[in-house]
Amino acid sequence: MAGKRDAGNKRPSMFEVAKLAGVSHQTVSRVINHSPDVSDATREKVQKAIDQLGYRPSNSARALASHRSRTIGLIAGGQHFYGPISTISAIETMARQHGLFVTVSMVHEALCSQEEFDDLCRTFDEMNVDAFIFLTPTDVMFSAACRTRIAQPRVIVTSTHGGIDVQDGLRLMKSADRRRVSVVGMDQWSAMADVMHLVVEYGHRSVLYFAGPKEWRDAATRLLAWNKLCAANAVNSVTVQCETWESSEAYGKMNHILDNIGRTGGNLPTCMVCANDSQAVGVARALHEHGVRIPQDVSLVGFDDMPAMDNMFPPLTTVRPGFEQLGVAAMRETLYLLGAGEENSFGSSQHGVGLVSAQMVNRSSLGPVRRR
Repeated sequence: MAGKRDAGNKRPSMFEVAKLAGVSHQTVSRVINHSPDVSDATREKVQKAIDQLGYRPSNSARALASHRSRTIGLIAGGQHFYGPISTISAIETMARQHGLFVTVSMVHEALCSQEEFDDLCRTFDEMNVDAFIFLTPTDVMFSAACRTRIAQPRVIVTSTHGGIDVQDGLRLMKSADRRRVSVVGMDQWSAMADVMHLVVEYGHRSVLYFAGPKEWRDAATRLLAWNKLCAANAVNSVTVQCETWESSEAYGKMNHILDNIGRTGGNLPTCMVCANDSQAVGVARALHEHGVRIPQDVSLVGFDDMPAMDNMFPPLTTVRPGFEQLGVAAMRETLYLLGAGEENSFGSSQHGVGLVSAQMVNRSSLGPVRRR
């Protein structure tokens, strides 16, 4: 019939909702944007009209009304690693729960230049994003996140230590920008203290520590914490510095150590502690191929509790970081900086970083020292 609205071709407008509800279109806008200046009765009446017509608010219209795009710009490194991907997933899930969208750009965490970072921020700025979240696992990314000039609030996800301290990084910003920034991270120090507690409890005093790549802030923080804990607990630890997180490199280095011990007749340390689970997998393979039993001959500890670590042989003792909780904390900080949420409450903080806890998972790869 001519003049009749075809629901399949034309979406209902805000004005149609207002007419059906018997209110102004401004009132409909207030309901859509969750304004407190609407009575419960009016809000219910408008919502019934929205449901009856199948009205869906236009994001661009909401942006004009609220001066916000309801979009968060996320720049992240570590796209090939379990932790960052888990954190990104949690950020996106929580954003959707609050009616927000996340636009993501992944960069190479070690090769990202300041120019590339700034270009991405400009692109997001042209999209009128409301805020930024930066996942900065490396020094180069953390520095870029601090140096970039943006007007929107920014939440930086990083570790407390590295080639540049958090407070030194924040001083790279203008004073006005520092009031609109929050830094969150994992409590690496407490996690390493939990590892040390178990290692010492089982009687280990001689340890090989496989460190992660130096440019990664998590690796730097874990190594610094481990060395200080060793000094405090009279544990003799030798660091095996790795350039990557890959199991193949740890496997090769462990093989080299075992071959040298075989030639010289030296003693193998009683425990291997690795900065991530992938390294632990490589170490376990090398030990197995040399006939060294875990945990009867040596113990093994990892970090990250990646999927399937509970099904290694033997199941791997490791640290389970709260990657999802880290993403939730980052999104809560974003909402708070936007004035749309309450201030986040962290269990602890260090160096201006709100910290999310990690859990020690004790499995059978860690055992008591065998008497030699």
